[in-house]
Amino acid sequence: MVRRYDSIRIAAARPVSPDASVIERYRTLPFPEEWTEALLTLCNAGRDKPLETVPTFRMDQVVQALAPDVLVRPRPNRHRGEGPDFWLYAPEDVPDPLPEAALRGLLGAWLKDLRPEPEYRSLLSETRSALLENPPRWQEGVPVELLRYERPTDGGTAAPEPRQFQLSTDWLARRILALEPYEFAGGRLRFRAMPRGPMDRGAELVSQALEFEGSRGSEWYSVVLNITLQTVPFDPLPRFHLHSHIRRYATRVSAGTGRLYLPFGRRTTVLLRPRVPWLPGAPASDRFAVARLAWSRDGYDWVEGGPAGMLRSMSLTESFPDADAILTDPVGWLTDDMRAAVLYSTAMGPHAVGHGLMADQRSKIVEWALQALPEQLEPVPALVRTRLSGSTPGNPRQEPSKEPAKTEEERRRASARRRGAAFALRHLSQDLAPGELPTLEAWLLWQTPVMRDTAIDALVAHLDLKGDGGAPTAEEAYDGTVVLEWQSPELTVRLRCRRLSRSLGQDLALPEGVRHSRAAVTAAIRDRRREMTAFLTEGGVSSPAPTLALVEIDRAKDFSSPDHDAKFALRLGCADAGVLTQFMAVPKKAKGYNSEKNKEFRAAKAWDDGLRQLGVRVHPEHSLGERLPEGLRYAAVWMVRRNRLSRTRWAGHVPVAVLVTPDPSGEGLARVEGWDDEARAWVPYPVMLLRLTRQCEVPKDLVPAPHDGEAPAVRPSWWADMAQQRRETEEWLQRVRRTLRGRPTMLLAHGQNMRSHWTWLQDGTVVADKFRDGHAPARRLDPDLRLVRVRTARNRETAQWWGVNPDGPNGLAAHLWTDPTADPGKARVFWSTTPKARTFKLSVAADKLAPRINAKGEVTIDTDKAAWNPGLVEIAVLGCHPGDGDVPEALALAVHQLRQAPDLPDALSLPLPLHLAGLAQEYVLPTRSEDDGDEGRSIDSASDADPDTGAAPGVETAPEPEETDWEQLTLEIPAQAASVEKV
Repeated sequence: MVRRYDSIRIAAARPVSPDASVIERYRTLPFPEEWTEALLTLCNAGRDKPLETVPTFRMDQVVQALAPDVLVRPRPNRHRGEGPDFWLYAPEDVPDPLPEAALRGLLGAWLKDLRPEPEYRSLLSETRSALLENPPRWQEGVPVELLRYERPTDGGTAAPEPRQFQLSTDWLARRILALEPYEFAGGRLRFRAMPRGPMDRGAELVSQALEFEGSRGSEWYSVVLNITLQTVPFDPLPRFHLHSHIRRYATRVSAGTGRLYLPFGRRTTVLLRPRVPWLPGAPASDRFAVARLAWSRDGYDWVEGGPAGMLRSMSLTESFPDADAILTDPVGWLTDDMRAAVLYSTAMGPHAVGHGLMADQRSKIVEWALQALPEQLEPVPALVRTRLSGSTPGNPRQEPSKEPAKTEEERRRASARRRGAAFALRHLSQDLAPGELPTLEAWLLWQTPVMRDTAIDALVAHLDLKGDGGAPTAEEAYDGTVVLEWQSPELTVRLRCRRLSRSLGQDLALPEGVRHSRAAVTAAIRDRRREMTAFLTEGGVSSPAPTLALVEIDRAKDFSSPDHDAKFALRLGCADAGVLTQFMAVPKKAKGYNSEKNKEFRAAKAWDDGLRQLGVRVHPEHSLGERLPEGLRYAAVWMVRRNRLSRTRWAGHVPVAVLVTPDPSGEGLARVEGWDDEARAWVPYPVMLLRLTRQCEVPKDLVPAPHDGEAPAVRPSWWADMAQQRRETEEWLQRVRRTLRGRPTMLLAHGQNMRSHWTWLQDGTVVADKFRDGHAPARRLDPDLRLVRVRTARNRETAQWWGVNPDGPNGLAAHLWTDPTADPGKARVFWSTTPKARTFKLSVAADKLAPRINAKGEVTIDTDKAAWNPGLVEIAVLGCHPGDGDVPEALALAVHQLRQAPDLPDALSLPLPLHLAGLAQEYVLPTRSEDDGDEGRSIDSASDADPDTGAAPGVETAPEPEETDWEQLTLEIPAQAASVEKV
């Protein structure tokens, strides 16, 4: 029997009041601004494009590695209006963390690193002499306020000072380190701190390496505790979030090379602990140092020379570790008191230790850490169930327990899909006569007969079609195009089966073994795109409405290199022919991989995702009755980010909007449309997807080439470019918003995805029940509009959680939750949790650190099993009309119900309209959005993850958010399902 949880706890603490204060004293070192002119003169000598600021990143990197007790702050950002700040901080009780002699040595190495060219040696010497005339001086005993801030924002949200996000979390981490070690059944965990630089979020603690004996021998892992400072809209109290997870280490060397395998083009983080301080005179530190390894032309080395590159000319008390020595003997370095520990990523191959922690063990670790809270902090109160009834939609997905009932339920779902397909196709086909059935036109572009037959059977089962559609019995009949057709009460289904020939599914035509230029890759994609278009159109079969192609193709890792992957070229070519695409992997058997055993599941999922692109989705109907406006529809906005594949990584952006209008029939039908900005109109969702392919390429030159006689154009700064992107986005948003007037509409936005371009969504800006989408001051919300922001665990912005069980292990609960201390009439922020996925079987009491006794009284080991927990989704009702009867809690509950699509096996991590908007980026970005479920995505160090890459929202298998380095908009399915291997 499933336990009912009446409350959940989140791994978070907050000040006891807005006036709570903690003042700590630090040694501080300001960046000598008087150096700027001399440094810029050195840096800009001989440069066509002069630098505007002094590049201190490499210097910061070396300080992190050699003086880990020093906290490196970014230089104040004038574009954000930040006031003066110090460059380096160290706690007052750390004796002389960076001695003057060591600082002088670092300065010389930094200058040489800035301009290593022989022709600038004289200028470099002059610069060094000029700088040393005014050496920086440490200031002693500088008081810093860690909790209290000057005042909240205009919207009443906490507004910590920029340095508090780094210094206050480090202060709390040091208090946790002062606790007695964490005790578990197999021993004690002793944590050490990581150094934190200007780009790091919060503090991080790492336990000693623990050994696990797997089937292939010993492998190692640690427990990691991250502390970040966060804010919640309209709450004047900031929060400390504590995130715990597992970090795994790479120790298995290749039999062929004798060293660790490092994926090409990827950086691998290494934790370092010298036996003695590297800098002469520096104090010993218990903290780890951090450096990164990568492949280079001369072999494997520290990234861009790393700290080692700058330090080769310095006198160190101990040599900086040799990269090759670590790669050839990773176990020796790891077991020597973690002198060097190479972090593991899934691209390195399998690992015996499963990632993640389960709810009960996570709760115990967090409760231990919260013992370090001072009197000025308290745990965030437990969240309680919403007062409103009906956590599930009015048309919930049924879970029959008996096999006959299960079969009947599957038929009911298939019938709902057929009705949904007919409803969507009627809006695509404008020329249907009264009573005429719509036709679902689809292609099956296959490479293997086994997957062809599997895909046909999956379509029949998915829509509960009768008969074989006229399938031929002879294999030879499939040499050409075979048309299968089924009739159902709702629609006609016509499937064209054709072998994907002419090497269309093979590697792009690029030379082997060389680095490919962007121009060469673009040309290869263009050629394959044209070939694919011709392949589909040469038969003369065309449809005025978008159709769908299911394409069997290899996984990304089966191509010669990422550049050779043909999937995106095929997608563009199909789109040019008016055909949407969904890929499925060629079934294969390989070491540690077998996609033949789950081919039925993969084919069924491929059809489901393909029909979703046609706008076929059973809509979750809210069960809130008159608490919501009659005829409420849902709009969602999403920002697709495009990066140039060049050193500059100059970014572009493509905003996407989706409008979901529920049908009043009450059968879960809804019209799904997308915004076409060229037409200034809403068009059917599949039409929008096809038109998005026009924007799939970042312009070759963002700055126009000069005409004859003109001076070369100057590339604008990043800040100027971002300001332009924001203006364009908000102008686009204004056009979309105007079309939403006249009918009640809830506008949904994903905070982490959209707020960089629509700044009104930021905690520091938003004001309740107002709206701003341009430079004009915020104004009252349009009468028909409601604005809701959804935020996920990305960047640890929502806390980890567990259901409170007073009688046993803490577990998982599904509901909408509220803060019991908030004023019921004014509460605007709520939290949504969903059930664990049906494929996930690991107990909430699983122990990743030691054997345990399970419910059957047997000894079991969970260390090798992947752990997974549904994420906590924050739903903030930023704007509504309480005076006109709007109830924010009811609006939030409607959003919670939108995560529970009746025709999907498990809940979505975002509400359905946002899910559909995010998936549109598959037609803009040549990403791995449909690659294997876990390839290249999970990394054991969240601190190494890129938090701002907009990527892969359509993948439906994923590890926990804290171990994910892509922004996920996924079904809440655990990592075990990664064996599904979607392409």
